[in-house]
Amino acid sequence: MADMAFRVLGPLEVTVDGRAVSLGGRKPRMLLATLLLDPNRTVSVDTLVDVLWPGSPPRSAVANVRTYAHALRAAIGDRVRTCPGGYQITVVDDELDMTTFEAKARQGELAEASALWRGRALADLPRSPAWEPALARLEELRLSVIERSPDVPIPELRGLLAEYPLREELWRLLVRALHRDGRTSEALHAYHEAERVLANELGTRPGPGLRQARDKIRTGVFPVRQLPLDLPDFTGRTDIVTQATKALTRPPAAVVLTGAPGAGKSTLAVHIGHKVAESFPDGQLYVRLRDPADVLAYLLKAMGVPDVPASLDERAARYRSVLARREMLVVLDDAVDAAQVAPLLPGSGRSAVLITSRTWLPELHGAAHVHVDALTDAEAHDLLTKVAGAHRVNAEPARAREILRSCGNLPLAIRVAGAKLVARPSIPLRVVAERLADERGRLDELTTGSLAVRTSVTDSYLRLPTSAARAFRFAGMLGPVSFPGWTIAALLDRPNADDVLDTLVNANLLAVSVDQTGTLRYRMPDLFRCYATERLSGETRRELRAAARRVLDGYLALATHAATRMPVPFFGIVPRHGHASSSEVDATAWFDAEVPSITAILELAAELGIQRHAWRIPAMTAPYFDLRGKHAEWRRSHEIALSGVRQEDDKHGEAIVLRNQGQLALYHDRPAEAETATREALRLFAETEDDTGVGIAHAGIGTTARIRGNYQKALRHHQRALRIFMRTEKPHFEAAARIAIGTALLAQQRLPAAERWLTGARELSARIGDRHREAHALQRLAALREPAQALSHLTEATDMFQNMGDDHCVAYARQHTGELLLRAGDRTRARDLLSGSLDAHLRAGDHRSAAEVSHLLDDLEH
Repeated sequence: MADMAFRVLGPLEVTVDGRAVSLGGRKPRMLLATLLLDPNRTVSVDTLVDVLWPGSPPRSAVANVRTYAHALRAAIGDRVRTCPGGYQITVVDDELDMTTFEAKARQGELAEASALWRGRALADLPRSPAWEPALARLEELRLSVIERSPDVPIPELRGLLAEYPLREELWRLLVRALHRDGRTSEALHAYHEAERVLANELGTRPGPGLRQARDKIRTGVFPVRQLPLDLPDFTGRTDIVTQATKALTRPPAAVVLTGAPGAGKSTLAVHIGHKVAESFPDGQLYVRLRDPADVLAYLLKAMGVPDVPASLDERAARYRSVLARREMLVVLDDAVDAAQVAPLLPGSGRSAVLITSRTWLPELHGAAHVHVDALTDAEAHDLLTKVAGAHRVNAEPARAREILRSCGNLPLAIRVAGAKLVARPSIPLRVVAERLADERGRLDELTTGSLAVRTSVTDSYLRLPTSAARAFRFAGMLGPVSFPGWTIAALLDRPNADDVLDTLVNANLLAVSVDQTGTLRYRMPDLFRCYATERLSGETRRELRAAARRVLDGYLALATHAATRMPVPFFGIVPRHGHASSSEVDATAWFDAEVPSITAILELAAELGIQRHAWRIPAMTAPYFDLRGKHAEWRRSHEIALSGVRQEDDKHGEAIVLRNQGQLALYHDRPAEAETATREALRLFAETEDDTGVGIAHAGIGTTARIRGNYQKALRHHQRALRIFMRTEKPHFEAAARIAIGTALLAQQRLPAAERWLTGARELSARIGDRHREAHALQRLAALREPAQALSHLTEATDMFQNMGDDHCVAYARQHTGELLLRAGDRTRARDLLSGSLDAHLRAGDHRSAAEVSHLLDDLEH
């Protein structure tokens, strides 16, 4: 579609793809102008005739209008349409400068709005009376925009006053601009000229705004310029700067920048202040907040008030009165609460206030509240590059990313790290990155001169109530992950912690989000967690163990409940636990949200020597790890678990952990390791008289034997497992054993026997409602079917695995489907399925299966 532009704010112009379009003579142009002044609406033929032939239209007027409209269509296409009773032009988006101007004026984009004007509207055409309402409205809106603009050029003001000599606001802007430009005598002359014009034309005197502009010249009041230096390497924050700038230039204006310690709120406020300085010609005040009475005294003196009243209320009243007569920006840095700020807000007039605070200030009604977060990755990289030098950052990009991660993308931390690099030009980024990687010394490293992250966080910490401060310290125990609110309540040994959590979120020391179960989750930024951990040094190890144990008790209860409600019956043993939560949240979704937190709290359990939980929670979580293919978490949690269970000397628990480790080793193609672990589990299950555990261990040894090609050994162990499961009435495990026997027979090419066992397993699984084993049986039976039925079996099995959220088995099913399609010659579908399967195997760390799929993909290329 061609890029069209229609311009009426000046001579009439139409362009297509940037090229001017010839519109013909005066009358077609006037017809088009009439339509454009009322776009996307029907303009009657009578109106068009009146515009083109005011007072005396010819008999052929209607036919002539039709001819002109046809000519316009030839020039600009079907934008001009015939409608019942008239004509209409269709204009979309920002094609028409008039509608764009109106939109920008409404949005406060004053400079952009003014720039659209190229002179008087439709200046090249005779003015029709029918246009007057639209043109008058446009001219008034144009003048309103100009009068609200902070920095109109003096020549433009003089030109406008030649057209509109009775616009007093234009005279005020001219007097102010001349005075600001140092042309004092010209400013006074302009005032007297305005005074004369108003007296002669209207019989009135200048209003208070114009007189105030004169008084400032006479009293010699110079603007106050208190803003600190705007940092030359200021980086990012474009959206916030734009939002705040717009808000500050629309009186009455108040903007609150809220964010965490070290987020760069003060630096940002100074930068914004310099950006809008021209909008506040009487000056900019800047003060770091303290007692409001002291601040008011300081500000009044800065504005030239000689006698400062004694009381707070009197000072606030005088302050508001002075600001009401001026156009000033007041920057109030580091507000503690709304009560500290309230006496310092302007009451009326054109002044504005920009506030920074570590806490949210919702009591400041009408203010624009802007959250200042950490920098984006790109912004953080740019800032480090500017501070430390592009040559050093570009020489070690990976180390630069490590430094930024350790700094949490907080500007203060990045500036400290960058300053240290500048002070040590011979030290590579690697050294700084390695030092920052150690959380115990990170805050020491992020200190240089007067800049220190620890100091910034301390200021926020010391403002917290006692209960919130204790919650902050203990939250540092939970690691670099998000956590639900109940964990804080457990740490503090109280039934509910909503109040302290709200306090910490309001202070920007915790971030809050919602997980997939609808639960509120909280996360402490890493640098704050380092500080919280330092503050924990005042707590005894006994207190820390007791607090951690309460959280671990909660996770054990919740994991127990979730493990019993997984969509797939786990082919393994979970430990017995007497207490379970009553939560009815979907079990898989709960594990999805909580596994990072569980992993972190397990590390804490191991560190504090809380062994009972250190192995029981991983064992409860194993069904989820297996279902979702979370092999890295499975491995690490069970390393902790094995150490814990052996220290607790729980033989049955050790058997459970070893069996799970054996299963994981199988997934990672380490059959010797799998058999060693599983045989030891078998011994311990037998020693602790757990028949089901013995059966599961036999099944594990059987699977290992099948993978190693020893099918007779595999069958012996699977049959032993089957007998145990039948005797102990474990139908889900019985179905699994039957599938395993059928799979071993299939590997021996004993196809009729394999089909009997697999069909029986499928029927049993369907009868007991075990969709997972039924899907496994279908998947194995596909190998015994003709291609069409095999594809149907595999598709059905894949759907069943997907519905249960079993990512690991979905990958296997897709692998087998891809292999089938490859043999059938459907290379495109085979490639898609095998590529997805390969990605899933690699994510899970299943290298044996990944190698199998890679081999199949290689076959596709030949």
